[in-house]
Amino acid sequence: MHRRDIIIAWAFVVGLWVAIIFVAIATWSLAPSVAARTLLLIGGAIILLFNTAAILAMLRHYREDRDFMYGLDIKFLDLARAQKNR
Repeated sequence: MHRRDIIIAWAFVVGLWVAIIFVAIATWSLAPSVAARTLLLIGGAIILLFNTAAILAMLRHYREDRDFMYGLDIKFLDLARAQKNR
């Protein structure tokens, strides 16, 4: 479960980068001036930086608390399986 959650989190990071880069390219000609383009690039870079850092921090906390978080899931999955097999 932990490995799957890590893969999904990284997929979100990659998707975010692809989306921001796509939007920057698609709207490049719509910016009225070089200053506006620069401002938009800086804003997009800040969004990418902070969102990537937030997901990395989340993954670090997952690693620290993995036994507690996934232990509860496994416990309840085992309990549900035992009740189903009755």
